[in-house]
Amino acid sequence: MEDQKVAADEARRAAQHSSMQSQVGRDVNADIAERAEHGTAVESKKMDGVAETFRGKAIDEVVGTDREVRRARGLARVSQVVDYLFYVLYGLLAIRLVLGLMAANSSAGFVQFIRAVTAPFYALFRGIVASPTTEGGFTLALPIAIAIVVYALLHAAIRGLFRLIAHRRTEI
Repeated sequence: MEDQKVAADEARRAAQHSSMQSQVGRDVNADIAERAEHGTAVESKKMDGVAETFRGKAIDEVVGTDREVRRARGLARVSQVVDYLFYVLYGLLAIRLVLGLMAANSSAGFVQFIRAVTAPFYALFRGIVASPTTEGGFTLALPIAIAIVVYALLHAAIRGLFRLIAHRRTEI
């Protein structure tokens, strides 16, 4: 019975404390609001200075954000062009690989075109490893497969660099 009285008394005191705390908070907020409305000339001047500082910071933030968005859009466009060029390169190298696997006629115009276009990109990898050939003329051009992998890694590195540049933080 005594424990219940103590618990009830403690609950009543906690409620009174909470009520008192709320009342003090309301009084302080009302006092601040009244002073803000009917402040002295010095206080008004200080508030105008603070407001002007905040206004300037807000404008600077909007201008900085706009600049950052424009820069990110430009980098996104460049990234899209780089992606497109790498995808074209992957496609051309894959076509050259498939033509080698199918033992395509090397005197055909399309085969010559594909070889001429991919030659500069393939030249770096020619001779790295042997390309196994079957009796029917089918060739597994392993250097082309290596080239595709290396270009894919280069592509990923370039995209990572663009991501770093686009999302860099200017402030901490």
